[in-house]
Amino acid sequence: MAIKWSVVKVSEAMDDVEAQISLAEQFFAEATKKANEARSIPNLPQYMDTRLIGLVEDIKRIDRIKDRIESVRRDIPEGAIEAERERVKNGSQQSLI
Repeated sequence: MAIKWSVVKVSEAMDDVEAQISLAEQFFAEATKKANEARSIPNLPQYMDTRLIGLVEDIKRIDRIKDRIESVRRDIPEGAIEAERERVKNGSQQSLI
């Protein structure tokens, strides 16, 4: 069965998304560090500590984004990227049938 969508474009889009996430990772790591430092403020009420814990957990969701990117990549049929690139390289012809 022929694929009607561009697997190459999807793959390239995931490369772009991954590159942007990689740029953001250092900022998320720094934000996590700062939030954890805030948790060590003397006499911090428990409700504030709980909020900071939630913040840190939300920041860690960047790992879920990476998992989603990998999920998209896994769902691209094996060999489809190479096949599409080969079709583009050779040009497309309409069938005479």
